[in-house]
Amino acid sequence: MHLLNETMQYIISGLATGAIYALIGLSFAIIYNSTGIINFAQGEFVMLGGVLTIFSINAFHLPILLAVVAAVAGTTVVGVAFERFAIKPLKNATPLALIIITIGASILIRGVVMLLWGKDTQALPPFSGNDPINVAGATLLPQHLWIFGVTLLVLAVNRLFFYHTITGKAMRACSFNRKAANLVGISVGRMVLLSFVISSALGSLAGVIIAPLTMTAYDVGIMLGLKGFCAAIMGGMGSGFGTVLGGLILGTLESLGAGLISSGYKDAIAFLILLLILFIRPQGLFKKGETERV
Repeated sequence: MHLLNETMQYIISGLATGAIYALIGLSFAIIYNSTGIINFAQGEFVMLGGVLTIFSINAFHLPILLAVVAAVAGTTVVGVAFERFAIKPLKNATPLALIIITIGASILIRGVVMLLWGKDTQALPPFSGNDPINVAGATLLPQHLWIFGVTLLVLAVNRLFFYHTITGKAMRACSFNRKAANLVGISVGRMVLLSFVISSALGSLAGVIIAPLTMTAYDVGIMLGLKGFCAAIMGGMGSGFGTVLGGLILGTLESLGAGLISSGYKDAIAFLILLLILFIRPQGLFKKGETERV
């Protein structure tokens, strides 16, 4: 019974962590599907969400809701600046060059945050207190409910936007064939900018809701970004249910491995799963293989 309760605790914690990976994975997939770019600065957008929320509360004494809005808006401005000044001027750059640019942007953002706010870990207060909730012998924190709720809301809005709005359909058209989309009057440049707006806002939101559980610092985005990338790969780089399911599976396996085997293997498990998927099913677990007529 004791082992069963422990396992249930690991699963709940893993699902909450996996939901964060899923949000980050969705932000990776949105940019990739619109531009073909893998944005390795995405983890820094996650970090900025938590850091700017804490800064807004401490410096301007804003209520937590307004602080979150300010943090998401500030991170979105950084994402827009990144696209306008680093990505847009390089129209004919190779994918490798663009990846190097995103890595450089990641290092730059991390360095600026370290200079402005230091290296100390900072804590964000929980949104609804710390009183635990007992579920099937395991402990569920109120912040876990916020994580699950925000993830479900984002997934629903994501589906509604991309399948039931003109702008969302235009972004999907760009992801399928940019030249054809341009020929029918869709502004590809505007869609690329919008993809950076959505992904930076989504990443910062993930950073905000996980900060009360893990705290935040200038370097937390590195590992979160890489694990979000793993979730996106598992979902086949699709901005939908597959990526969310990939994140949940990754978080659960990571938590079970850390709890039942050793916490020292926590990060290694995520990357082992990534390598296995790339070797065995490179198109992702939830995406059908594509064929091309030659």
